[in-house]
Amino acid sequence: MTCRTRVAWRPGEDCGPRVVRSAHMRLECSQCVIRDWSPADREALVRHADNRAIWRNLTHKFPHPYTPADADRWFEIVAAMPEPTAWAIEVEGEAVGGIGVHPGEGVYAGSAEIGYWLAAPLWGRGIMTEAVRAVSAYALEHFGLCRLEAGVFGWNTASMRVLEHCGFVRESIAKAAVFKDGELTDKVTYALVDVSRKG
Repeated sequence: MTCRTRVAWRPGEDCGPRVVRSAHMRLECSQCVIRDWSPADREALVRHADNRAIWRNLTHKFPHPYTPADADRWFEIVAAMPEPTAWAIEVEGEAVGGIGVHPGEGVYAGSAEIGYWLAAPLWGRGIMTEAVRAVSAYALEHFGLCRLEAGVFGWNTASMRVLEHCGFVRESIAKAAVFKDGELTDKVTYALVDVSRKG
């Protein structure tokens, strides 16, 4: 479940996941490919994202039901990004999930938040762990970050295991910080830190 990465801006350098040299971001892993979103993903996106079990573990920005209009709005958001920071997770030629980072600004410019989701039928196969590991390495290097963090709802132990397998460390628990699906739960913060990246 490892990915070999050659960063596109430094040909020939090995640094963890494998990035194919291209004008677009593409991480090729053993079970999945992380790549730019395309409007051609519309049907697959709606089919996989329109799932209450996925919605329950994401913030209020992820709609449910997930409609074709929601997919169109998403593609508009991605197209407007100066540089894409959100990508599709592809398995067997089809977009089956999403993963992205939200870089900080100002005094938080060395940090970013990472988020992700995967089609429910593919849970438990190690695909998400592989994707998070690959994108974490890419984001730290490409955006010059020293910290990635993820906020996980208290009931989402599967996501916690994914982060732990990728080297993230639990830093804090904000009690009763999240109200979702009629329930109150904690927000658990995990972080991956590499202070050697900042002088």
